[in-house]
Amino acid sequence: MEKTAKIYVAGHRGLVGSAILNNLEKKGYKNIVVRTHADLDLKDTAAVSAFFNEEKPEYVFLAAAKVGGIVANNTYRADFIYENLMIQNNVIHQSYVNKVKKLLFLGSTCIYPKNCPQPMKEDYLLTDVLEYTNEPYAIAKIAGIKMCESYNLQYGTNFMSVMPTNLYGPNDNFDLENSHVLPAIIRKIYLAKLLADGRKDEVVANLKTDTFDEAKIILNRFNISAEKVELWGSGKPMREFLWSEDMADACVFIMENRNFADCYIDHEEIRNTHINIGTGKDISIKDLAYTVKNIIGYNGKLLFNTDMPDGTMRKLTDCSKLNVLGWKYTTELDQGIRTLYNWMLKA
Repeated sequence: MEKTAKIYVAGHRGLVGSAILNNLEKKGYKNIVVRTHADLDLKDTAAVSAFFNEEKPEYVFLAAAKVGGIVANNTYRADFIYENLMIQNNVIHQSYVNKVKKLLFLGSTCIYPKNCPQPMKEDYLLTDVLEYTNEPYAIAKIAGIKMCESYNLQYGTNFMSVMPTNLYGPNDNFDLENSHVLPAIIRKIYLAKLLADGRKDEVVANLKTDTFDEAKIILNRFNISAEKVELWGSGKPMREFLWSEDMADACVFIMENRNFADCYIDHEEIRNTHINIGTGKDISIKDLAYTVKNIIGYNGKLLFNTDMPDGTMRKLTDCSKLNVLGWKYTTELDQGIRTLYNWMLKA
């Protein structure tokens, strides 16, 4: 990418998009186009067409998506498949129509089968059934990969796909019900720590209620108290976590150094051209929770609600394809959790 090229970052306010935007700016890219959801609804085909026709971006980072934790994915199944398919279809198709030089589509490692061999190689895609709880979201992301590949093969476009592992970082979603596992754990334990320290006013402010009695209703709903915190699932699943700024650096690195044509040398059938982004290390949810507990300094108990779903028991990425290209993560989990916790306190 040229430093003066016009670059569109779709979803620039989210965890993924904001990290990519910051990385681009730090590396000297100045001609960056963004739109808030209020300004441009990416589900609106006519609006997306008009935007691309007017702005004519040369490069596109497709980081916009409807995302959420395991309960949200399982509860709002129709929303997750519909909204993600609409966003992808509109942005990818208009990138083709308007002759975008290169597009990077961001998916998720939930695309891999529920009982996928570990670590998960790119070639394991579509080799078995998906995890049920996030199947609609996973199918949408698989469709995005195949849409990029198919447009490349039929129209000669240069659309790349990357599959980051579980991400965490600045601008994360800390909603108690709809967030991903790490920010949910951080916020729940932080609230319990406030209760244990007798800081009721800060609990009220954090939960945005008018009184502590109203706050208690929310706390009781999620079983958060000064003495204990309930976390969803058994704590046994293993998860890999990647600092969002590392992910962004990998995405920009791929856009600068990789083309679709590089992905299928000596292959008769062109498939699974996406690239995993991760650390190659994982940790149990239970150990993760105790790590957060120690960092925050909470002395109460952690309870694991086995009535809530666990999801896939292990999701560890094989990052050898990306490592061979010359990129490797730099932020270790303990360091990232401390940084994210401090970011949340200031947000």
